[in-house]
Amino acid sequence: MVGVGPFFPDAACLVAALVGVLVGAAATAAFRWSERVQKTVPPGPEPLVDDGVVRVLAVLRSAAVVVDDSDAVVRATPAAFALGLVRDGALVHEPIRRLVAGVRADGVIADAELDLPRGPMGPVTLRVSVRVAQVAPGLIAVLVDDLTQARRVEAIRRDFVANVSHELKTPVGALALLAEAVSEAPDDAQAVRRFAGRMTDETTRLSRLVHEIIELSRLQVATTDGLRLVEVDDVIAEAVDAVSTTASARSVRLTVGPSTGLQVTGDRQMLVTAVRNLVDNAVAYSADGASVSVAARSSRTDAGVDVAEVVVVDEGVGIPADLQERVFERFFRVDPARSRDTGGTGLGLSIVKHVAADHGGDVTVWSQPGRGSTFTIRVPKADQGVREAPNPQEDAA
Repeated sequence: MVGVGPFFPDAACLVAALVGVLVGAAATAAFRWSERVQKTVPPGPEPLVDDGVVRVLAVLRSAAVVVDDSDAVVRATPAAFALGLVRDGALVHEPIRRLVAGVRADGVIADAELDLPRGPMGPVTLRVSVRVAQVAPGLIAVLVDDLTQARRVEAIRRDFVANVSHELKTPVGALALLAEAVSEAPDDAQAVRRFAGRMTDETTRLSRLVHEIIELSRLQVATTDGLRLVEVDDVIAEAVDAVSTTASARSVRLTVGPSTGLQVTGDRQMLVTAVRNLVDNAVAYSADGASVSVAARSSRTDAGVDVAEVVVVDEGVGIPADLQERVFERFFRVDPARSRDTGGTGLGLSIVKHVAADHGGDVTVWSQPGRGSTFTIRVPKADQGVREAPNPQEDAA
């Protein structure tokens, strides 16, 4: 009979050690499995904007944006889009993103005045007042007020005085001389008719000049209160219709491209004015019987910004290369003699430049003498990625 030997203490220690190793390995495996499970748990629902916050945003005059913990925009007012604060569901400007990060870190309301680019293209900047505050757990509100208008007012006053003294003296002086000539030839019916016709021309020129100076001044103090989604096709149709009578009188053919369905955020009347000025300019500098084409198209800039383009092509006299950079200056005329014949004031293209800049875009020209010109307005397309805060006036309607 074989007996069982005694259980030595060394064997007990060995068994205990093995059990400890196994338990430790199991615990380690369980911890790692728990980590993997936590990492694969789907994220919770995005923080919702409280209805009270939404109502407050709707009545604010400030441009307002609400972002979550990942800096994704969850709510923005139309003014925020108009100022170019939001694009592709995110805040555009790094200085504002830094303010948001600071408020997220310490919870203290932040205020700052910043100079921000008006849009992804062009040199225009905005002076804005920014306030950033936490409005709910995981949500931070950014309020932006445009202070640019106050800065512009004084400059506009100076420009207006200089422009009036420089430009109005010519037609006013001509009217005075013509009136004197009429008074000295009361018995010469043919001379009176000739001078009266000249006076009518100068009066028309004077009226147009005053109108365009006022229009340019209005654009320089434009606010974002009236900016809405605008159909580019409708802008082109209205602009071409306004010039059609002048074009028909000179047998200039106006051709409009196919509908595109493109939308931009802006002031419809300002955009119509800009496109009308380009078409009017193209007709004025084209020969009788020539053709002017107007079309819209979608494009993307080198910086990856989706834009709507309005292109106006003419078969006119063209612009020398060394003068193309100056055609958008106020009162600049490539051919002063021809401008007098066409009634041009030298303000039309300056107005176009201001409208494009106020919409965060730009205007460019390609031209060769004798081969015509192509003017292109580019404006960022409306961003549909983020819901706009409701318009209280529309809700009331």
